[in-house]
Amino acid sequence: MTNPTALAFGYPGSKIAETDHWLILVRPKQPTFGSLVLVCKEAVQAFSEVSPAAFADLQIAVTGIERLLKARVGYEKINYLMLMMVDKDVHFHVLPRYDGAREHEGQAFPDAGWPAAPALGAAVELTPDAVERLARDFAQAWIQA
Repeated sequence: MTNPTALAFGYPGSKIAETDHWLILVRPKQPTFGSLVLVCKEAVQAFSEVSPAAFADLQIAVTGIERLLKARVGYEKINYLMLMMVDKDVHFHVLPRYDGAREHEGQAFPDAGWPAAPALGAAVELTPDAVERLARDFAQAWIQA
């Protein structure tokens, strides 16, 4: 069964990829281009409750994420934020960081917080259709990489 956090971030339409224990989703609000959500598929609400198998599988998910985002975004740094305040299931917000802006489908995606903490409130909000297009594009890149 899919957890409420994955659903809150548009699953299944936002899905890029998955491993045995993690979902990789496009984040509908993009503080930087290519912002993702990495959601644990286990029914856990504390990081300490994640199984040893899921911890091991996290390395596979992170390797795929960084390969994908380096190729598609060209990030300079990457931030993994665990902000489980509203969405309680274990998940990370993955933000590629860069100086300046990136462009996608005619839309500019500045990194308003660079080089300091990410400016989450300055996000570009994608429409559901744009989320699905980006998820399909990234899913294809995930397979090819």
